[in-house]
Amino acid sequence: MHPFLLSLVTYLPLLGGLAILLFRGAPDTADRTSRWIALWTSLLTLALSVVIWAGFDPQMPGIQYEQQLAWMPSFGISYHTGLDGISLVFVLLTAFLTPLSIGAAWKSVTGRAGDFMAAVLFLETALMGLFSACDLLVFYLFYEATLIPASLMIGVWGGPKRVWASLQFFLFTFGGSLAMLVAMAAMWSMAGTTDIPTLMQSHFSYAVECWLLVAFILAFGVKLPLFPLHAWLPDAYTEAPTATSALLSGVLSKTGAYGLLRFGVLMFPDAVHAFAPFILPLGVIAIIYAAFIAFAQTDMKRLVAYSSFSHMGMIAVGLFTLDAEGVDGAIYQMLSHGVVISALFFCVAAIAWRTQTRDIASMGGVAFKMPTLATLAMLFTMANIGLPGTGSFVGELLVLMGAIHVSFWLALLAGTTMIMGAVYMLALYRRVIFGAVKNTVSLLRDLSGPEIAVLAPLAIVTLWMGIHPDTFIRLFDPVVVHALGPTNPATALHAGTAHHLLALR
Repeated sequence: MHPFLLSLVTYLPLLGGLAILLFRGAPDTADRTSRWIALWTSLLTLALSVVIWAGFDPQMPGIQYEQQLAWMPSFGISYHTGLDGISLVFVLLTAFLTPLSIGAAWKSVTGRAGDFMAAVLFLETALMGLFSACDLLVFYLFYEATLIPASLMIGVWGGPKRVWASLQFFLFTFGGSLAMLVAMAAMWSMAGTTDIPTLMQSHFSYAVECWLLVAFILAFGVKLPLFPLHAWLPDAYTEAPTATSALLSGVLSKTGAYGLLRFGVLMFPDAVHAFAPFILPLGVIAIIYAAFIAFAQTDMKRLVAYSSFSHMGMIAVGLFTLDAEGVDGAIYQMLSHGVVISALFFCVAAIAWRTQTRDIASMGGVAFKMPTLATLAMLFTMANIGLPGTGSFVGELLVLMGAIHVSFWLALLAGTTMIMGAVYMLALYRRVIFGAVKNTVSLLRDLSGPEIAVLAPLAIVTLWMGIHPDTFIRLFDPVVVHALGPTNPATALHAGTAHHLLALR
């Protein structure tokens, strides 16, 4: 294994973004040049990520591709990066969705397209650094770095309310991360280091663990988002350009769940057991509350945004079951949700770009003019409601298996996401795709080649994750089982065999 591969994957997008800003060429060709630089940079990053995946040993739960450089040794701070099975799958998700988002923005983003493409690449670097960080200060710096390009993409290229949406997103996230900064300073003061593997082995008193966990819940609960810290989400997802919405919902929201897993479930086990009875109901409330709000939406994109919020509640439930199956399910649901929700935003954008409206009441009969889109949208709609054969079903099944070990009623209430999701998603599909033909249909034409090139990989991965879940579960399941340990009969019985039980071959 070559540690420099991870650094190359992390900083190659940064170099691509700088190249766009510095060498964009003549004004009349600048946007075109920027798009191609961004696309090829993201594709090369994806290829290198696959190389890392191919060289990764899933049987080793420890850190691989590790690199540690002295930074502030007198303070116990170093530039420490590496990958385990959990972080690897999120690196792959980021690398996969970035070129697709660039493709989706190819024509839809016209003004200052070069700056937008550079922002996408800068965001990719921040996400790669965040998921591979093995030092708490390095993690914090990359976590904060995601704010700048994401806020700019919303505020500059978004819809009519883009400034307000960008401001909400920035203030909520920045305010929450202040709690993480205080917690980080407290941990450094007590342990003398910010190295995450060392902190995992450090012993904090129960009271200190509780206070630290509260700080991390506030920090990452905003980004997840965890009810009731979700106020920024509907406006940010709705007002952002489609490519940004896909990255926000597909990857950036996962940083919150990833943080809760790393700096909550796995780092403070005693405090987490005490807080789980309070977090689990919040996850259930998010599932049901967001579903009811989605019923009432008249904007296609806003409905998909609330659907994303509902599914994030399911992820929160899985994480705080503190059970190997539940945590495995939460991670798998994050991956599947990232793929499916991005695809749904792309489908909505394909219709809205042609009709110049996202109003559900103005839509109808789309299938007659766009049969290819109707077919792909059906697949992604079914995946979003957890139809067997899709990745979302596997994730939700594992979460429910973990929840049933906690409480039958928890599993039953969490499972309502399938029923309620089916109601509002199928209602949306019926009205827009097969409803009464409206005047806007005359403006439609079926998907172009580039649009199919964006949606087809998402469809393939959605089906692959449903048919061969072991492809990804085997990467992170050993890490989860090793971290949680046989602390209860359910976890002991699990013993690393979830991927064998779910290898649907």
